[in-house]
Amino acid sequence: MTEVMNRWEISAFGLDNLSLVNTARPQPKAGEILVKIEAVSLNYRDTQVVENGMTATLQFPFSPASDMAGIVVAVGEGVTRFKVGERVLSTYITNWIDGNPKTWAEMPTQGGPIQGMLAQYVVTRAEWCVRAPKNLSAVEASTLPIAALTAWMALIELGHLHAGQTVVVQGTGGVSLFAVQLAAASGAKVIVTSSSDEKIAHAIKLGATHGINRSTTPDWHTAVLEMTDGRGADHVLEMAGGDNLGRSLQAVVPGGRVSIIGLLESDEVRTSIMPLLGSRASIVAVAVGPRRAMEDMVRMIDHHGIKPVIDATYAFTEVPQAFAHVYRGAFGKVVIDFAKA
Repeated sequence: MTEVMNRWEISAFGLDNLSLVNTARPQPKAGEILVKIEAVSLNYRDTQVVENGMTATLQFPFSPASDMAGIVVAVGEGVTRFKVGERVLSTYITNWIDGNPKTWAEMPTQGGPIQGMLAQYVVTRAEWCVRAPKNLSAVEASTLPIAALTAWMALIELGHLHAGQTVVVQGTGGVSLFAVQLAAASGAKVIVTSSSDEKIAHAIKLGATHGINRSTTPDWHTAVLEMTDGRGADHVLEMAGGDNLGRSLQAVVPGGRVSIIGLLESDEVRTSIMPLLGSRASIVAVAVGPRRAMEDMVRMIDHHGIKPVIDATYAFTEVPQAFAHVYRGAFGKVVIDFAKA
C-alpha cells in the first residue's frame, strides 16, 4: 500500500494558487535520503519564486521554499554520509561543495528550479545536506541555509573579518541579524541602520554597538563617519540597492569592502564613478556559498551558542499566512514549524 503525505504546491504563479494537496510519499533512490521535515524557514526569494519564478523555470505543480531542517528516516543504496535518525539541513546551491562554483547550469538551486521543501517528507541527494547544529532546535536550525550562510560568506569567508574592525549592517531581516551576531562574536564593532528605533534597540541587544535611524538620518553615511572618527567602516553590507550604494561607498574606509546582498529598494545599483574611485573599495556580490563553508559556519554557531532571531512561527496548515508575513517584513526569520498545531 502506497504511503501518502501532504505538501504545499502552486499550479501556476501567484500566492493565490498555493494549495495543500495529498500525494504519495517519495522513496529514496541510490545516493538519496528521505527526510521527515521538521521546520522550513522562508526567505524573500521564496515569495518571488512563487510570484514569478525569479529567473528559474519551474515545473508545475511546484512546491516552494529552499531551507529546511529534518530527520533522516530512510537512506538509499550507497549512502554513507548520513544515518537514519540524524538531523540535517538542506543546502541552497546544489553541487557546490567547495572552491569556486561551477556554471550555474550545473548547480540548480533548491526551491526553484528544484522542487522545494514544503512537504511532510522530501527526498534529496545526500550530498546536498549537512548535519544540523547540536545546540539548535529544528525551528532555529532551519533558518541557516540561506540567511546565515550569506552573512557568513560576506563577513567571514570572503571578508576575513577580524576583531577590532567595524561593520555596517543595513536593515534587520534574516541576513542582517545573522551578520550582527557573527560580527559581534568575531569581536567587531557593529553599526546597524534601520527605519525603526525599536528594531535598532533589539539589534543592540544582539551585539550591535550603535544604531542609525535612516528615516531621521537619511544621509546615514555621515553618521557612520562621525561614529568612526572620520575613518569609515571596514565592511558595509549593502541590502537596499539603487542609490543607496553611493552612500555605502561614502561610509566605507578607503580600500574597504562593500558586499552587495539585498535589493529591498531596487534591483539595480546606481552610483557615479567618482565615489567608487575615491573609495578604492572592493564591491563584491555575495550569493550564499558552498557546502564546506556551511559546515564551518555550523561549527562556529555551535561554539559561540548563537541563536537565530525568529520573528514568528506558523503551523504547516498556515503556510499562506507565513508567506504574507514575509511580504510585510520581519525582524529576523519567519519559520513554519511542522510540529505546531
